[in-house]
Amino acid sequence: MISLEEWEIVRLTLLVGGVAVAVTLPLAFALALVLARLRLPGKLLLDAVIHLPLVVPPVVTGWVLLLTFAPTGPLGRLLQDWLGTSVLFRWTGAAIAAGVMALPLMVRAIRLSIEAVDRRLEQAARTLGAGRARTFATITLPLSLPGVLAAAVLGFARAIGEFGATITFVSSVPGETETLPLAIYAALQRPGGDAVVWRLAAISVALALIALIASEVLARRAGRGVHVL
Repeated sequence: MISLEEWEIVRLTLLVGGVAVAVTLPLAFALALVLARLRLPGKLLLDAVIHLPLVVPPVVTGWVLLLTFAPTGPLGRLLQDWLGTSVLFRWTGAAIAAGVMALPLMVRAIRLSIEAVDRRLEQAARTLGAGRARTFATITLPLSLPGVLAAAVLGFARAIGEFGATITFVSSVPGETETLPLAIYAALQRPGGDAVVWRLAAISVALALIALIASEVLARRAGRGVHVL
């Protein structure tokens, strides 16, 4: 049976993953739109920076976040001066780490979805008198929405599985930052923790499978919709 403490770990994991995706999704869409549609100097560099968390060790990402949000860091100092708070050793910090690690996957999925939209439909709308904002709201966004949803689900799957950046940035604090991956790691270090590891690992696999299947279904629907148009 799953204990109340383990259910709390699951609840915290879902909270961190949900908040990470909700906060990151608008940024991911904006970045994907820039990469898909705009011609800017340094665009390749921007693309490389966005995808850095995929290729550098997660510990490095966590270390950079720690330097950034520490009380003496640029964003950490702002949080202290303006709000009198800090994200260190708190679930909000875990959500930031999860969001940063999920961002590249979300940007890529959304970018592919936007690039799949038939530009002729947008040009036809502009020819009929629709402005850029209306064309975006009535053509680009609806046609790319399945891809956006798929990106959100994929980002959620990545966020709930985040370990290296989280433990480096906000450590593993039971009830505050100890998500499923961190709890599994802690149980592995305890004698007789195998049963806990099995239960938490099974929950992690189930959540990841559900998210990945949902992402694939949404991506296929998006592909069929673009093909019909």
